[in-house]
Amino acid sequence: MSEKPSISKRPYEIRWHGRGGQGAVTAAKIVARAAHLIGYQGVTATPSFGAERRGAPVSASTRIAPEPVMVVSQVEEPDAVVVLDQTLLKYEEVTSGLSRGGWLVVNSRQHPKELGLEGNFNIATADATRVCGELGLIVAGLIVVNTAILGAFARATAMVDIPSIERVIRDLFSDSAIDINLAAVIKTSEITELKKRG
Repeated sequence: MSEKPSISKRPYEIRWHGRGGQGAVTAAKIVARAAHLIGYQGVTATPSFGAERRGAPVSASTRIAPEPVMVVSQVEEPDAVVVLDQTLLKYEEVTSGLSRGGWLVVNSRQHPKELGLEGNFNIATADATRVCGELGLIVAGLIVVNTAILGAFARATAMVDIPSIERVIRDLFSDSAIDINLAAVIKTSEITELKKRG
């Protein structure tokens, strides 16, 4: 387990990219709540939908700040981008605006170096799909990776920690779903590969 994160003195913005049914919006909300638990006074989580259908690209935004946040628009210059489906990397808008030195966190079985991405940002990868498949985190035939990828996000950015994510999951999920989702977070955190620029 990691140390409790220190509170950033400036706002931190996260953009989430996934496909309908993967739970990107829920992941955005969990991080916002976890950040509030560790002391951030300003947290927002905002979904953005195009065609609202299963499998269609969706995005969401999370803002966390030491002071209250009044902005609820989509994040355009994120400090971190979390990608729940690696195939979405083919769209330029996924990494668009990612800040220098920021984090790109990708659900991928590939090492960050193997993604072939260029940019002044750090990359973290973890095979959340494999972890969730092995654990049986499957809903209506679809492997749901949203909680698992939170482990990779926490490991890479240290903006929230596993204990704060655990508290939110225990609050939001039914008793029967808590243990499997926590296992997914922890296992994915443990297998996360990091590549820092410079």
